Amino acid sequence: MTKKKQNKKYFVKIEPDQCKGCERCVNACPKAVLKIGGELNFMGFSFACYKGEGCIGCGACFYNCPEPGAITVFEETVETETEEDGEDEKE
Repeated sequence: MTKKKQNKKYFVKIEPDQCKGCERCVNACPKAVLKIGGELNFMGFSFACYKGEGCIGCGACFYNCPEPGAITVFEETVETETEEDGEDEKE
């Protein structure tokens, strides 16, 4: 018998043209999943980038950013199927 399990996955989206490269989000992240990239935005600042995985959805980056709208933390629910141990459920 298979059972569906819901796992939550989090990721960060950073708007490059809103970021001024202050690194407050990078320093606030407890999992170190943000970094300052090598590219420049239209204002000439190196901007923060998400490394691609490891976000726990705590929002520390969002709350430490002085630029409204620069950082958004997303939650995604992923359903996976798992097999039970073969035991019959008794009611």
